[in-house]
Amino acid sequence: MSIFQAVILGIVQGLTEFIPVSSSGHLVLVPHLLGWQFAPSQAFIFDVLVQWGTLFAVIVYFWKDLVEIAIDFLKALTSGKPFATENSRMGWYLIIATIPAVVVGLLAKDLVESAFASATATGFFLLITALLLVVAELIGKRSRTMDQITWFDAFWIGCSQVLALLPGVSRSGSTIAGGMTRNLDRSAAARFSFLMSIPVMLGAGVLAFKDLFAMSTTDSLLVPLLVGFLAALISGYMAIRWLISYLSKHSLYVFAGYCLLVGVLILYKG
Repeated sequence: MSIFQAVILGIVQGLTEFIPVSSSGHLVLVPHLLGWQFAPSQAFIFDVLVQWGTLFAVIVYFWKDLVEIAIDFLKALTSGKPFATENSRMGWYLIIATIPAVVVGLLAKDLVESAFASATATGFFLLITALLLVVAELIGKRSRTMDQITWFDAFWIGCSQVLALLPGVSRSGSTIAGGMTRNLDRSAAARFSFLMSIPVMLGAGVLAFKDLFAMSTTDSLLVPLLVGFLAALISGYMAIRWLISYLSKHSLYVFAGYCLLVGVLILYKG
C-alpha cells in the first residue's frame, strides 16, 4: 500500500463514517473502481487503524460534552440519584442505545460477515439506506431537541443501529433516520448518532486489535498506516463539523439520492 492510497482510503473512511452514505460500502467500492488490490492481512490492519482515526475524530469533536456527561454520570451514581441531571441521563441513554447492536452483532456475527463478501448485497443495502433517509424526512416532525431525548428514543435509535451491521447500510444514516422518526430535529439526531458511535467503534476496535496483534506487519506498512489514521481523523472531524451545520438548514434527500445512484450502479455492474 502506497502513501497516496493510504491518504485516499483514510479520507474515504473519515468522510463516509459520519456522512450518511455508508463507509463499509465505500471502502469496498473505491479500491474496486481504482483497481487497487491489497493482501487480506494488510487490508484488515489498515481498516482497523483508520477506524480508530474516526473514533478519535468524534472524541475530539465532542470532548467537552463527553467530559461533562462522564462527570455528571459518576456524580449521580455516587449520590444515589442516577437520573438526576440531563447529562447523567444522557450517559444512560448512550448505554441503552449501544445494547441492541452489541447483542445482535454477537448473535449474528457469521451471517453479517458473509454479507460483506457480496458486492450485490452492498448495492442492495445502499438502496435500503436511501429508503431510510427518505422515510425519515417524510414522517419526522423535527420538533424535538437534544434535551428532550427519552430512554425509548435511545432504545429506538439503538435498534436502528442494528441495521448498520449490514454492508451498505450507513450507521450514521440509519441512526439519524431513527432519531428523526422519533421527531428529533436533524441536528439533534446527528449529535446523538455521533455520540452513540463512540462505544460501538471503541468495542469493535478493541476486538479487532486482538486479531491485529496476532499478525505480523512489515516496516514498509507503518508509514501508510500512520498516514491513513491521520487522514481518517482529520477528514472525520471535518465531516462531523460540516454535517451538523448542514443539517440545521438542509434535508437528507441529497444523501438518499447519492445512495440510490451508487446502489443502482453496483447492482447493474454486479
